[in-house]
Amino acid sequence: QVQVVESGGGLVQAGGSLRLSCAASGMMYSLKTMGWYRQAPGKLRELVATITRGGSIDYGDSVKGRFTASRDNAKNTLSLLMNSLKPEDTAAYYCNVETFVDNRSYWGQGTQVTVSS
Repeated sequence: QVQVVESGGGLVQAGGSLRLSCAASGMMYSLKTMGWYRQAPGKLRELVATITRGGSIDYGDSVKGRFTASRDNAKNTLSLLMNSLKPEDTAAYYCNVETFVDNRSYWGQGTQVTVSS
């Protein structure tokens, strides 16, 4: 059974930090790209960061310099360290993974991050 599970969300004051984690399991093929996306109420889902299996990272413009993504290929886990958080970072954060061979994409249920001013 395929599972993508996020954890680590919560309430934090502006300027604070949070670390999100994502664990993927049950995929038939190894993971190609792992990434974080976020969606605030009334807005479209947007890219936060993606990492290829080889370690290439792409960040959304609004988080560059503040967020750091990392992955463990052996454990199929993904992390996101979020520093200098702003109220506009408030959103539901979703983990996404894509597999080699069949190129399937899987989403987690999301974890809420709320940044108070």
